Amino acid sequence: MLHDPPSFPDKHGSISRPRATHDDAGAIVPDPPRLLRILLASLVIAASRFCLAADFTPDQVRQMLSDAGAAGTADFAGKDLSDIDLSQIDFKRADLSGANLFASRLVSSNLARARLVRANLNGCWLMGTNLAGADLSGSSMLGLVTRGGQVKEMPSLAGANLSGVRMIADLPGVDLRGADLSDANLAVDIRNQGMGQMRMDLAGANLAGANLRGANLGRSLMTFANLSGADLTGANLYRVDFSGANFTGATITGADFTEADLNGAIFKDVRGIDAAKGLDKAINRDRAVY
Repeated sequence: MLHDPPSFPDKHGSISRPRATHDDAGAIVPDPPRLLRILLASLVIAASRFCLAADFTPDQVRQMLSDAGAAGTADFAGKDLSDIDLSQIDFKRADLSGANLFASRLVSSNLARARLVRANLNGCWLMGTNLAGADLSGSSMLGLVTRGGQVKEMPSLAGANLSGVRMIADLPGVDLRGADLSDANLAVDIRNQGMGQMRMDLAGANLAGANLRGANLGRSLMTFANLSGADLTGANLYRVDFSGANFTGATITGADFTEADLNGAIFKDVRGIDAAKGLDKAINRDRAVY
């Protein structure tokens, strides 16, 4: 036989009753409606986890690429491929437009000339990944993982279309020759620096012949970067560290060098230097080589 426990006043003086009863042996018997709510909550959590799972397993991705054949195009447009290991897979010419690749491992994978327009690559592991000639326009590439593990090589982005991309990553020495970074946003977001300043690291990167028209590189680290022949027309270079960088033959018309560090930077045969902005406010301008 079940017995209701006595009522008692809560801290507000209201009469309340615990959501449990006692049997004849004195054992607590939980309120059935409460058990039902717990069960329903568990089912909701399980369903949520299921809904957040990737659309395909790595083996299914490999099979789809194999079925597409050498001349075909595997279609992963808009698919969820987040948080799975896609390392050492040949995605060449695959369509990943709008795909969610958040935190996925693409270590040593081949995405040369793949289509990744407006894809989410935040937190992706890109050690040794080949993205040469890939179309990454409008994609998000925040917090890329490029260090650690057995593979030490940086991703290759030579000739990639990175126009309008949003990127913050450690990419020292990365190959960006001939890449299109027009209107890309690689600048520090001062409003989102609660755990210390995150900045784009392109120290020693090869940006020879790259298109940086209208790009925002504010506060980036570009020491000893190769910018020979690059087009920086109208780029925001506020507080960029260009120490030792090579601008030989580059176009800098309308580029803003306000507070940029030009210590040892090479400006031989540059075009548009008279139309550049903020050079009078640049740091170590007198130590640059003209």
